[in-house]
Amino acid sequence: MATTTAAKDTATAAATGGRRLVDTVLRARELSILAALVVLVVVTTAANSSFLSEQGVKDIFLNASILALLAVGQTMVVITRNIDLSVGSVVGLVAFASGKFVLGHDRNVLLVLILGMAIGAVCGLVNGVLVSFFRVPALVVTLGTLYVIQGLDYYWAHGQQINAADVPNSLLELGSGSVLGIPYLPLITVVVMLAVGYYLRSFPSGREFYAIGSNPDAARLAGLAIRRRILTAYACSGILAGLAGVLWLARFGTVVADAAHGWELRVVAAVVVGGVAIVGGLGTVYGAALGALLLTTIGSVLVVLKVNSFWQDAIAGLLLLLAISVDRLLGLRVTRALRRRNVRHGA
Repeated sequence: MATTTAAKDTATAAATGGRRLVDTVLRARELSILAALVVLVVVTTAANSSFLSEQGVKDIFLNASILALLAVGQTMVVITRNIDLSVGSVVGLVAFASGKFVLGHDRNVLLVLILGMAIGAVCGLVNGVLVSFFRVPALVVTLGTLYVIQGLDYYWAHGQQINAADVPNSLLELGSGSVLGIPYLPLITVVVMLAVGYYLRSFPSGREFYAIGSNPDAARLAGLAIRRRILTAYACSGILAGLAGVLWLARFGTVVADAAHGWELRVVAAVVVGGVAIVGGLGTVYGAALGALLLTTIGSVLVVLKVNSFWQDAIAGLLLLLAISVDRLLGLRVTRALRRRNVRHGA
């Protein structure tokens, strides 16, 4: 009996040490992104002092808000070892649908937000059902729904454009207004990020997302509700994409059928650059949000330095490749470190 208890204690100590090691790696990754962001801002400010003006800083955070919001939802999906490539088309569909809904009417902002999130939830649930219950590869499913949703949006729009003059001021205020000097959009994103981050880290059901992504076979043997968690991840991604669609309309006012076209790749880049492992089981929404802020800041820097906008996509792709390579190297080092730790503890 004493031997069994000792063995359990040893295994628990090894597992705790393993979690601490992984947490340390994650913190180091996020701190390195923050350091890169600080260096980028300092160097650009030295070249152009107006870069850190009040309006310049506000624009960066406003532009990063929608991308960071999508990155939070994408993180939940990627952690489970899946991907959602349909988020950009969902944003476009919801932005146009919300514009049509308020066209000529002074709709309640909360009602518009609920409508947008409901449309996003339906899109996310379709993805989740196909991936979790029908076991169709996530890449195939979400690539398919990307084109289906995009096609529906184009068919519905028929070249029509929603103009800012047709959008109620109450909704436009959501995109340009602020409270205590803090714009609404970054505030909404931070609240969502903190809520999702707290859930994933502090609730047992939240930790199951990581367990599923780390080792799906072990999670299945442990009796975890894998299908339910994957379905939940896609539903959350869809809901946040729907919310982002309404905020897109509030931010820009003018919306066409191809709004947020190509943003799915930016979202994936932000998530992976932010330290979320593309193979699942590792990463945080905070890192993903930092990745979104870094990519947005790079775009603003290129504009300030009058560099061709082509380089923004090129740099994002380069950072994506670099992040995946770093993840692979870190993954191998962490695995070796955990094995040595387990051997020392007799696990």
